[in-house]
Amino acid sequence: MNDYTKFYINGEWVAPLQPHLFDVINPATEEPVAQISLGSAGDVDRAVAAAKAAFPAYSRTSRDQRLALLQKILEVYQSHYNELAETISKEMGAPAWLATRAQAATGLAHLSQIIAVLKDYAFESVRGTTLIAKEPVGVCGFITPWNWPINQVMTKVAPALAAGCTMVLKPSEVAPLNAMILAGILHEAGVPKGVFNLVNGDGPTVGQAIASHPDVDMVSFTGSTRGGVAVAKAAADTVKRVCQELGGKSANIILPDADLQKAVTGGVQGCFNNSGQSCNAPTRMFVQASQHDQAAAIAKAAAEATKVGEPGVKGTVIGPVVSEAQFKKIQRLIEAGIAEGATLVAGGPGRPEGFNRGYYVRPTVFANVKPEMTIAREEIFGPVLSILPYETEEQVIRLANDTVYGLSGYVQSGDIDHARRVAAQLRTGNVHLNGAGPDFGAPFGGFKQSGNGREWGAFGFEEFLETKAVMGYNAA
Repeated sequence: MNDYTKFYINGEWVAPLQPHLFDVINPATEEPVAQISLGSAGDVDRAVAAAKAAFPAYSRTSRDQRLALLQKILEVYQSHYNELAETISKEMGAPAWLATRAQAATGLAHLSQIIAVLKDYAFESVRGTTLIAKEPVGVCGFITPWNWPINQVMTKVAPALAAGCTMVLKPSEVAPLNAMILAGILHEAGVPKGVFNLVNGDGPTVGQAIASHPDVDMVSFTGSTRGGVAVAKAAADTVKRVCQELGGKSANIILPDADLQKAVTGGVQGCFNNSGQSCNAPTRMFVQASQHDQAAAIAKAAAEATKVGEPGVKGTVIGPVVSEAQFKKIQRLIEAGIAEGATLVAGGPGRPEGFNRGYYVRPTVFANVKPEMTIAREEIFGPVLSILPYETEEQVIRLANDTVYGLSGYVQSGDIDHARRVAAQLRTGNVHLNGAGPDFGAPFGGFKQSGNGREWGAFGFEEFLETKAVMGYNAA
């Protein structure tokens, strides 16, 4: 579609009640790539009403009907794959290779996982004379971020469709175009009218209206912890289910028996991936004090080998960060690291050499970071790594857990049993051992202020189900 100022409500592209134009900026050029309209509470009312009207019929569709629908969505998604990847690259700055191999690919991965889950899921069981039934939760409101946009949308939309729910989506206004393409995909695949609805807008207006709406039965939010608190407060008056995937400040513990070169290099790459804009990025690297200086030298080499470039240029490892606001926040935190006495090993303030426009950040490494420093405590969401020395294993576990967050953790060791013992003591929803990648069938979510509930696979699917007990169902 060329007109991005409309919303998708009740199976149609409709004009907003009160147009409020908003530029979508390409972070590589600082120029608009499209213009959307921000919505209002009235637009949310229309979308929720459509979802509520569609729920009785859609919630009663059979497993086979929903499987056929999801399979068709998968096929249509594949036909729009390149368009999605190119759009994600333009609107949030991901290098073309990352947008193609990871950003767009996650949508297919989550769809495939949910199809597999739905095929075998037991919606009913009998315990004695009582039927235990799992039923769709109802009308769902989704508020999603810009950093892994189609990934975060699909972790909500796919299981909701599979469960029999209807929904209203507010994608990030910073990177909304991929979600609008997805709306077209769902329409082409034959999703019934009112089952999926999309309203663009900002958090304080459209996000607030979704979270507080009395006809929304569940709200699922991915974003900052600050935003999650606002969503939870808005949802509280209607006692709706709230599922949140929030911030992180994940520890990467490199034990003394690890391959230091491999562990540090991999840790730098993991921290910088997607320009550091991942909530589960390993941003705090813990290294035993006796290995600290060697680790800092390895990290320096890895950072300096990280090519910053325009998203479409071959060889680019990381592109720009998403926006001017994000760029300024990262610069402020880099300056704080210097001011508070951390050792700047690589990178630093300002754009990389050769760039006079675009929100490009220098891949930055700090060493000799103390746990109380701002860069060790705040989520930076940019290509900035902090290296913290430790003396004992007991100390590093305590330091790793000394954060309000608990989304992910990383442990590197030459002895897998050693890595497992340390992992068991981390207060995080995920732990990656020795560079292990994501598992799309495993639960994704966090402890503490990293959120509540889980996404991905069967665990994410069950967030969209209510449990009903029917007594006397099987009476003699």
